[in-house]
Amino acid sequence: MPLNLKQFPFEASLEKEALAFLEEHAKFISIPKNNILFYQGDICETVLLLTKGEVRLYIQDEGVESIDLYTLKEGEQCIVNTASSISDTDAIATAESITDIEGYILDKESIKKLSALSPVYQSYIFSLYTIRMADLAMLINDIKFKKLDTRLWEWIQKRDEKNIKITHEEIANSLGSSRVVISRTLKELEKKGKVVLHRGSIEVL
Repeated sequence: MPLNLKQFPFEASLEKEALAFLEEHAKFISIPKNNILFYQGDICETVLLLTKGEVRLYIQDEGVESIDLYTLKEGEQCIVNTASSISDTDAIATAESITDIEGYILDKESIKKLSALSPVYQSYIFSLYTIRMADLAMLINDIKFKKLDTRLWEWIQKRDEKNIKITHEEIANSLGSSRVVISRTLKELEKKGKVVLHRGSIEVL
């Protein structure tokens, strides 16, 4: 299958030598939804360049509660994956496909060589770190300073959907809370006339 990186912002300006390197070393993959790509604590041997679908990155404590760090979308490379691979250190989060996904993988030696070969690609990697650090700073701020009902309502609004098909457990994982607390908070939002709760979905008013 021909290499197709049109979703990535660096594609148009990538050096010819770097493009040829990718065409030789990148391997196409296709993975169904609800699959674990790597676990928190793993040392990643390959790096994913996602061209289709979404991947959830989350951390989990010794119990069962987890909290989402961010969602990897098409045209992005995972910094958790990249940092673990390049430095041979434990991944700080687990990655799970939340839709069917497609993309390309590069082994860690190829990633290192590509970074040295291409200033364009290297700049892209640094930009990802800047974006994700901002995301994490916002997440910490939300957890520390915002009430759960405010965080939940903002989360609902960001989905920009009239009917959100999701379980209370999944929302709890995203917001670092428990299913019981999320269910109670959703009931409060329903009483305020902001949502209508259905089995397996939330209708936004």
